[in-house]
Amino acid sequence: MVAGTDGLVNVLAEVVRWLSDATRWSGTNGIPARLLEHIGYSIGATVIAMVIALPLAFWIGHTGRGGTLAVNVANVGRAIPTFGLILGAFVVFGLNLIPVYIALVLLAIPPILTNAYVGIREVDAEVREAAEGMGMTGAQVLARVEIPVAMPLIMTGIRTSAVQVVATATLAAFVGLGGLGRYLIDGLAQGVQFNVAARSMVIVGAALVALLAVLTEFLLDQLERIVVSSALHRERALGPAEPAESSNAPIVT
Repeated sequence: MVAGTDGLVNVLAEVVRWLSDATRWSGTNGIPARLLEHIGYSIGATVIAMVIALPLAFWIGHTGRGGTLAVNVANVGRAIPTFGLILGAFVVFGLNLIPVYIALVLLAIPPILTNAYVGIREVDAEVREAAEGMGMTGAQVLARVEIPVAMPLIMTGIRTSAVQVVATATLAAFVGLGGLGRYLIDGLAQGVQFNVAARSMVIVGAALVALLAVLTEFLLDQLERIVVSSALHRERALGPAEPAESSNAPIVT
């Protein structure tokens, strides 16, 4: 037990020494630069997935057409290994951001699409009828009633996708790009068993990815509270949407 504790202390000391080196915090390979690259990959992929998945989910949820097919097709992305997608796209498109974004977007689409679709479909039919009885068009019903009611599930899908993308964006380093995955790939390439600096690099890289994922979860959870609260206020102001508050729509992850 003592030996194990001493080993942990030694590892932590190595990590602190590695982080204390001023070169770790500057240049293209410094922590700030790698962190910004990782965040850029993650935000870009998540936003592209939202642009693709949300309009489709809103349409199929509102009309009820092709919902099962769309969700099943989207879920195929979960069955395909992300690393395999990146390597396959790398062979076709070469060394650039396209392979990374293809893989990350396909990973992010299913939770966003499924949750938004389920959220729209779970809106009480009586609420839709009441809104239509007030003279609302189909687009107005979707924008002013269905989306606000479905907002908790919509935000849950976005949050789930964003956290998955942050954790998976490390794979960009496998095709020669940047991000926090560089510390993992470069450290492992140098050999962590006898190379103290390489071991510290891998530990720091893994810790930063984990912390970024936790921070993403926290920030989007706070955003979800704000957006959902705003949507509920809007829903109550409309009057006929109030019965939907009792809906027990399942959360799809």
